[in-house]
Amino acid sequence: MAKRDYYEILGVQKGVDEKALKSAYRKLAMKYHPDRNPDDAEAEARFKEVGEAYAVLSDPQKKAAYDQMGHAAFEGGMGGNGQGPFGGGGGAADFADIFEQVFGGGFGGMGGGRRGGQRHGPARGSDLRYDLEVNLQDAFKGKSESLKVPTNLTCERCSGDGAEPGTSLETCTTCAGAGVVTAGNGMFRIRQACPTCGGQGKTVSTPCHECDGVGQVRKIRALNVDIPAGVEDGMRIRLAGEGEAGARGGPRGDLYIFVSVRHDDLFERDGPNLYCRATVPMVTAALGGSVCCPVIDGGKAELKIPAASQTGKRMRLKGKGMPRLRSGPRGDMIVEIYVETPCNLSDRQKELLAEFCELSGGNCNPESDGFVGKAKRFWDDLTSEDGRPNV
Repeated sequence: MAKRDYYEILGVQKGVDEKALKSAYRKLAMKYHPDRNPDDAEAEARFKEVGEAYAVLSDPQKKAAYDQMGHAAFEGGMGGNGQGPFGGGGGAADFADIFEQVFGGGFGGMGGGRRGGQRHGPARGSDLRYDLEVNLQDAFKGKSESLKVPTNLTCERCSGDGAEPGTSLETCTTCAGAGVVTAGNGMFRIRQACPTCGGQGKTVSTPCHECDGVGQVRKIRALNVDIPAGVEDGMRIRLAGEGEAGARGGPRGDLYIFVSVRHDDLFERDGPNLYCRATVPMVTAALGGSVCCPVIDGGKAELKIPAASQTGKRMRLKGKGMPRLRSGPRGDMIVEIYVETPCNLSDRQKELLAEFCELSGGNCNPESDGFVGKAKRFWDDLTSEDGRPNV
């Protein structure tokens, strides 16, 4: 089957500049990379095809030959056996090098920063996450919390190298201590971490009896973490060096505490401010008075209720909210009044209310009377003078 045009493969035109060529290759290489398309033979073939096209078009000499002669310029191999215009010691193209030049990282890690996937020396341990829930009072005052975190710790018996004390690590025979092996043939060769030693270049001949050669043991660690006053829902606290132990004695990862603040039945929080609803008897709302309102620090605040207060009226208590996490004054507490309608009335109370209603004029219930007037005008507009609906 005839090979596709290299320019067509990369979706570029002849005369394309180096920057545009590289950009086109990056997009296609990422799209068809085996790590993103596991067990996809078609994607793997496209990936190799894209790499072959870029290997030629990114080289000025090879590109010039291709533009003049097409695929015939590379018959017999692209310099692999001395035939064609590029014979004489060039060697087959190492595709891992091409990928690294464009993406700046190891082949197996999609840009992980280790050339060729090499991982000599101790590796840093993984970061850990711990979800911690606190109540609003703890978020107000702050607290010291004791945690029990399951984690991998460096084996004390072998000091993390996995070898039984008195024995030593041996050079890996698969990779000869390089930590990487090369897979594939022809013009495409992919370097990847050695499957025998995991990229370390060393193997354990006599495994440690404590950790079975892993170099780590699973244990529960007891830690204390200080929750600062004013912490908000969703905040993250980082404990450096409290994560998983690193392989072969490598540095520990970090522990991240994700804090969630439990819903409170009395207060609702909005940043440093707190919102609270105070139920006020109808008589107190009508005549004025005071109610006792709790505050987050455990104290009480006397709330002065003005006469003729309505449901929804808000009153602000300065400095009675949450502390700010880093600095500044405390937030405020906003109290919303809810006027309670009397219930479970006696016959005498009902009589008094009925008498009050008879004595009440428009000045006593301006909102209610105003609503009734608007509703009457609305209905009047819907009917004509003869009583028929307006259509």
